[in-house]
Amino acid sequence: MSERDVTEVFEKCLGCRYMVSLLRQIHGGIQRPGQLERSVDGMTAKVLSERLKRLVEHGVVEKTSYPEIPPRVEYTLTAFGRRLLEIIDEVDELHRHAHVKT
Repeated sequence: MSERDVTEVFEKCLGCRYMVSLLRQIHGGIQRPGQLERSVDGMTAKVLSERLKRLVEHGVVEKTSYPEIPPRVEYTLTAFGRRLLEIIDEVDELHRHAHVKT
């Protein structure tokens, strides 16, 4: 992934409401759309669908469709998505330490 692509991921994906929560839920093992919708407070099916589509397009998550009836779809973090989440967590930790009074 080029530098421009990584910048685009930050601008177009992570700046959107719910994205970081969604990544954390997928990383934590919640991978089916219905589960994801219920796990993130205030997220609608339409918004979830748009966010997941964007994450797939940018290579942050991978979509797996199973040929079953009813159809089953699951989402998992790609290697890039796992590393991206690690960086987000590191930034959160840095922020927490910066605001601890000594």
